[in-house]
Amino acid sequence: MRRILVASLLLSPMLFTAPVVASQPKADAAASTQSLRVSTGVTPPEVIYSTSVELPTGPLSVAIPSDAKVVLSMTVDEQGKPNDIQVVKSVNPELDANVVKAVRQFRFRPAKLDDQIIPIQVDLEVEVEK
Repeated sequence: MRRILVASLLLSPMLFTAPVVASQPKADAAASTQSLRVSTGVTPPEVIYSTSVELPTGPLSVAIPSDAKVVLSMTVDEQGKPNDIQVVKSVNPELDANVVKAVRQFRFRPAKLDDQIIPIQVDLEVEVEK
């Protein structure tokens, strides 16, 4: 009885290692050419300084809704400055110009990729309250 038990214990490690050996790649050259990028992710820019927007005066100011939103597309560079500001969603031309003028003065904590500071394209929604 003891001989059968010992034989079955000796055979069990062989059964477990066979699937592991069969799942390994056949050529080491193919496995070594694959590079695996490890990333800590992207940290978006963060507003650290902002200014107020001047509301237009005159007949166009009446046409501004109380919850006006201007959406801008821009690049935040490595120094945290906004560049290439474009209006994506407009309220009216005069208000849009004032919002762009104010956002040019904003400062951001720059975006990071893998803990490296990078320029990044972002959309910024500016809510204007009367």
